[in-house]
Amino acid sequence: MSKISIIIPTINEANNLPLLLSDLSTIHKDGEIIIVDCGSEDKTIDIANIYGAKLFISKERNRGLQLDIGARNSKGDWLIFLHADTRLTHDWFRKTNLLLKGNKNSIYYFKFKIDHKKKIYRVLEILVNFRSKYFKQPYGDQGLIIHRTTYFKNNGFRKIPLMEDVDFLRRLNNKKDLKELNSPIFISSRKWEKTNIFLQAIKNWHFRRRWLKGESLKSIYFDYYKK
Repeated sequence: MSKISIIIPTINEANNLPLLLSDLSTIHKDGEIIIVDCGSEDKTIDIANIYGAKLFISKERNRGLQLDIGARNSKGDWLIFLHADTRLTHDWFRKTNLLLKGNKNSIYYFKFKIDHKKKIYRVLEILVNFRSKYFKQPYGDQGLIIHRTTYFKNNGFRKIPLMEDVDFLRRLNNKKDLKELNSPIFISSRKWEKTNIFLQAIKNWHFRRRWLKGESLKSIYFDYYKK
């Protein structure tokens, strides 16, 4: 069995995927990389094959489903869920690998950083890292590292197109098991470049509140992705 399985959901990520896969090359023979694509029309699948990743296809554009397909086809003791538009430091695996010898009940996430020099993003980083550490609410774009026993004991990611990360973490019995890594993950600024980051944060909070009140994810999904 591989030590780690890195699971990446994709849809038209040809511009970002090569950068992340280059960062992940440091795992060598200690793990496997799994790409779960849901209908890319660019070169995403070709790139996955070139880098030697294991490729699976989801028939639906549904991130929760994609992540779960990856987990159920993985062989690693530890599952690392990453978004395709993220970057890692050159020593991420060395730092992470040391922790994976410890408590299997712990769920780790990376320190939130935005891959852009604008000072306003530093404010967002402070707020997100504060929320993650003290309110135990990291999101999926920060990367989640979960032992496979913990993942399946908590029934994994549900087949939902968004907020699959919030849903999974809410089902954990002990939030104290959530721990921040002493290593950053660099997240693409693309989702904030065409909007005010504080207005977007308020919108995201409102979407989460609607979901917690029981509103259909279908309507929330439509509002979230509408142009």
